[in-house]
This record gives sequence, C-alpha cells and structure tokens, in this order.
Amino acid sequence: MSLSKQLYFIIAIIFFIIFSGNFLISVKNMKEYLEVESATKAQDTATSIGMSLRPLIKDKNDPEIESIIKVISNSGFYKEIRLEDANFTIKSSELIGAAKQLDDSNWEIESVSVDSKFGSVEKVGDDSSLNEQLLKLEGESEDLGFVDDVKTQEYRYIPSNAYKQGGEIIFNIKAKKFDDSITTTAKLNIKKVLIQEKRDIKFEYVPSWFINLIPISLEEKTSEISDGWNTSAVIYVSPNPGEAYAKLYEQAKNSIVYAFIAFIISMIFLLVFVQFLLRPLKKIEALAKNIAQAKFGVIDPLPWTIEIKNVSIAMNDMSRKIESMINKLTNNINVLSKKLSEDELTGLDLKQTLETDIKQMFIKKEDGFIFNIKIDNLAAYAKTHTKDEVDSYLISFSNILKNLKSDNSLDINAYRVFGSEFALLAKTCDKNCALDICARLKLAFETLGEELKLTELAHIGATPFNELASINELLQGANEAYEKAKLIGPNEFFIGSKNVHSRDMNLWRELIKQIITDNDFDIEFINDAYKIEGETNEIVMQEAFTKAKDQENNQIPIGTFVSIAEKYEMIESFDKAVIEKVITYVILNNINHKICINLSIDSIGKKDFIKWLQNRISRNKEIASKLVFSLTAYSVAKDMDIFKNFCDSMHSCGARVIIKRFESKFIPTENLKEFNVDYIRLARDYTSDIEKERSKQDFLDSICDLADLLNIKIFAENVKDKKDLEILKKVKLFAASK
Repeated sequence: MSLSKQLYFIIAIIFFIIFSGNFLISVKNMKEYLEVESATKAQDTATSIGMSLRPLIKDKNDPEIESIIKVISNSGFYKEIRLEDANFTIKSSELIGAAKQLDDSNWEIESVSVDSKFGSVEKVGDDSSLNEQLLKLEGESEDLGFVDDVKTQEYRYIPSNAYKQGGEIIFNIKAKKFDDSITTTAKLNIKKVLIQEKRDIKFEYVPSWFINLIPISLEEKTSEISDGWNTSAVIYVSPNPGEAYAKLYEQAKNSIVYAFIAFIISMIFLLVFVQFLLRPLKKIEALAKNIAQAKFGVIDPLPWTIEIKNVSIAMNDMSRKIESMINKLTNNINVLSKKLSEDELTGLDLKQTLETDIKQMFIKKEDGFIFNIKIDNLAAYAKTHTKDEVDSYLISFSNILKNLKSDNSLDINAYRVFGSEFALLAKTCDKNCALDICARLKLAFETLGEELKLTELAHIGATPFNELASINELLQGANEAYEKAKLIGPNEFFIGSKNVHSRDMNLWRELIKQIITDNDFDIEFINDAYKIEGETNEIVMQEAFTKAKDQENNQIPIGTFVSIAEKYEMIESFDKAVIEKVITYVILNNINHKICINLSIDSIGKKDFIKWLQNRISRNKEIASKLVFSLTAYSVAKDMDIFKNFCDSMHSCGARVIIKRFESKFIPTENLKEFNVDYIRLARDYTSDIEKERSKQDFLDSICDLADLLNIKIFAENVKDKKDLEILKKVKLFAASK
C-alpha cells in the first residue's frame, strides 16, 4: 500500500473515531435532554390540569372536565391523559335512583352495605361546620355553597382487591319514608377511570431501526386533585415519544450529514496537501528506481521539508557516488579488456579479436578476405640476435600491417595471432583489392628484408569470406593458401578461392525449410552451469542446443543452419519451434533449474514474434521464471535498441534474459546499465588460464563489482582447470559450466 493511501486510511480512521465519539455523546446528551424535557412538560401539564379541574371536581361527571382534558390531549404532545377517581364517593340520591323499589326521592336511606367480596361502605361525616369555622378564620364569607351539600348524604365505597379498578357493585340499602321501611338493592357501575384520552403514537419519518437502537424512557406523571381536605381524583399524563424520537432523529441525521460533508471537504484538502507533500517522495522513488536501473540523476530543486530534504541530499550523494564507482569500474574494464585483446609489444589486436570481427561479418553478412601472414624462421633469427633486436624486428613488421590499416581507402584490421603468425581482415574487399593488398605487403617485406639482410621475410595466404563456413574453416582456408604461397617463392602470396560446398544454395534452402517445417531436429541440454558460491553443486542453468542432420545423417553445423535460416527468413519459425519443444520439456520433466534458449536478433526484432512469445509464456506462467532467452554479444551489438525492448518485454512476462559470449568489444560496459539484463556469460578467453594472467583476474574483479551494482549475475563458460575455478570463487562469480 502506498504512503498516500496509508495516510488517507489512517486519517479516515481517526476522523471516524472522533466523529463516532462526538456523535454518540451528542445523541446521548440529546436523548437525556429530551427525556427530561418531556418529563418536565408532562408534570407541568398534569399540575396545570389539576389546578383547572379542582373547582369542578365536586361533580366528577361534569362534562366540562372532559372538555378540558380533550382540548389538552388534542395538542398531540401526549400519548395519554387519564383522570382516575381517588375516592369512591356515592351520594344517597344516586343510590335511591339506582334502587328499583325506591320510586321517589322522599325515601331516606338509613344504612348502606355491600357484600364482603365487593369491599365495604362507610358513611361520610358532615364536615360543613369545620369548613365554616376555617373560612371564618380566613375572613371569608360563610355562604360558599356548603349549605346545599349537607342536604345530601354521601357514602365512601372501599373496594376489595378484586374491585380496585371498579366494576358493577351491588349495594344493600335500608330506607324509610315516613312510617314505611324497606330493604332493597341498588346496582351501580363504579369507575376507577373517569376520563381517558389516548392518541396513537406516530413516528412519521423516523425508521424503526433507529427506534429499536435508541430506546427513550418517558415516565408517566401525576397530579392529585383535592376536594376540600381529601384527594378526590388523580390526573395522569404520559408524554408522546414520537415527538422526542423525531427531534432526536433529526439531530442525528443532521450530525451525520454535517460529518459527511466535513469529511469530504477534509479529504479533498488532504488529497491536495498529501500530493504536494509526497511529490518530493515520488522524485526520490523515481531516482531510486533509476539508480537500480543504473540511471543516475539528482533531485533538483531540493524539497523544503527538512526530513525529506535530508533524504534527498543523501540520495543525490548516493547517486553521484554509485555513478562515479560504475564509471570507474567501466573505465577499468575497458582498459583491462583492451589490454587482454591487444598485443603488448606490437599494439595489434589478438586472435580473440579476430574471431570477434569475423563474427560481426557473419552478422552483417559482409564480404571480404582473410589474410594469414607468417614470419619465416623467426626462431632462427632469435638465436643470432638479442631480445631487443627481435622485438624491434616484430615492431617493424607490425608497422607494415598498421600502415595498411591507416589507409582510408581500405576497411582493414591487423592482428597478431601467435608469435610469428599475423592476420589481416579486409571487409568489402574483392579479389582485385586482395591482390593489391598482397602486392603492397610483398614490396614492404622485401624492403624490410633488405634492411635486416634477410632474403625471405614472410609469406601471405588469403581466402575469401564465406558466410556458410565456420570461423575455423575460414582460418584453415587462409592457412592452406599460406602453405601454397611458400611453394611459390620468397615473400610470395597466394589467394585461394571460395570453398565450394557439396550442395548449392537452393539445396541448402530446401533442406533447412523441410527440417523447420517438420520439426525434424533434436534438442540437447549442454553447458550445465553449477553455482559456485559456497560449496554447492546445484545446477542453475542448462543451454538448449539444437542438432539437425541431412539426408545422409550428417550433422549440419548449427552456424550454417542459422545463417541460411536467417538469409531466407525462416529463423522466426525455427525459434518458435525450439521454444515450443523447450517449454514442453520443462513441463513434462518438472525441471527446477533454468533453461537457456538461444534466439536470433532477426526474430526478436519482429513485433509479431514478441507478441506470440508473450502469449506463450503467459499461458505457462508457472515456468516463466525458468525460461532464460539468450543472445550472443555480437548479435546484441547489431541492434541494441531492439535488444533493450526485448528485455523489457520478457521481464513483463516473468522470463529472464542472458547475454552469452560477452566481450566488451561488442557491448561497451556502460550499455549494460540500459539493458537491465539478468545474466551475462563471459567469453571463454576471459576465464581460461586466469591463474596465470593477472590482467584477467583484475578484469573479472572489475566486471563482477560492476555486475553486483547492476544486479546482474555472471556466468563463466567451459572452466576445466581447478585453479581457475578457485579464482572464480574468490571473485564471486555466480556460476560456471565445465
């Protein structure tokens, strides 16, 4: 996860925690406030109703009482308003009216009783005289309505537990009228609840989950209504929770909306700020990636944040130091490579450079001539002359060859192959050009012979370049021409003809085409490379080597095969067939080490081939890391841009790339940092007889240090001497083949 995403995530979590805490506290406080407010309002309403009903409570059936309660209930702020009788008082007139045998009001009740299951009845005492005395003490008028009340006798009904809420009660009555006396019953419906007004609880737009999540507790409030000194009734008021929930839900919704808007605005500001803050870090990241790819730059201008500025300064210093180190190693490698490829005495290139240049001619499909030149009887001359005189002789002889090289009209290079054996390689040179070169050399040899008093100085053998021949065959042809020149006379030359193969080119083309079409070739796995770090014999890589035979069951040289396939544009089909066979082999045999597959520069230069290869690898992702695609250094030198694009394409699929037969003459070491290759296999000359040559050891030290900085693993090829292997271990090469 990127740093910016981590910052966004952390800040979002912090915001959520803060908002959640504030939201919960706000909702809790609002809930408690609404509960207190509702309870207070309900209590005030109960008290107000009680005060309003006190003058009317003498007659509990007064319709005005119900009117007052309904008006207040209709406001909608209350769930229920209920008036309950606190004291069941019954007037004698009510009893007389309910008794069927008492036909008029002239009857006077003597006693009233009820069955024990209903409770009991007691006579209410006449307290009018007490009221009059109290009113006199207060200075009030005596005529306050008590006179009429005493005319009617009242009885107090005390219910049993079963009839606490009232019900139909049968009263036993003993009454008299004048001289008549009668015992009868009266059935009265005693009600505990005198008046009850209810309203449906409506939550309107408040969702049920909110109500279930936040329960609001609203208590029922009461107020007693007295009639004189006695409590006559009790008024009950229950708040309506719908109002409280509506206010609480609105508060919660507004808080969430505000928090969401604040969060969005904050994140927008944060996004801008973080992008501004992290811009230097992105530059540091880009610089680090460039350094890993050996692209060294600096961060300029420096960021203003102190910590990031210090990191940027450190990265700049590291970039400069690594670049300086790589440049130093590159210079050392170039110097050592030149020293290894150049004769110390004469300054001419050595045999390995000759072979390298011939390989380039194969790649570029150039024409030319190869000249084999040998000094006659150098050993005899050395016996009669000092070392300085012999060295002077060789230098003078090499200068003759250098003079040809300095001729701008000729594309020619000179080499000291071994001791008294020299060679010339003339590109874009026909037979007339070769004759001219030989004639000029003969004249120069005769002139030098006169100075040294030598009649026979050297002989020259030349052979034309043949793209179907191997390097050894070309050198052998030049040597055969040299032997023929010796038979002609002193300082003479002989120019051979182009080797005639047993088949003409048409036959070669048809043969190669048939082999590729029919997949009529085999693959062997050679050059087993063993890891030499530590004491392990683990195989890390094998090379897939193609073998093909003609109709006579003779093996076709792979160089000839590839050259003809490239010439007639069949190399792409051949490379595809090889890749298919290798992938099948790796899957069927469950190969764990890496397999090196040789490809042609012509194939990787085609977009269709790259697309096919990427698709083929993607279908076998499990073995992608085991496939290592190989190109020779002199093939890479043909088009370095194509090779770089190929490396990027293979890395995107998980495959690897190796440059084999690496020589700094083909690929300057400074170009390695652009390729981002995974492996390099050095040319054999760099790792053979290194125990005897200090310059080779220095070269290996430098290239291993450079490869370590560029994350490249170095392979050695065909290492047979144990002393050479021990030295390779010391310089920390990754692996070597035997």
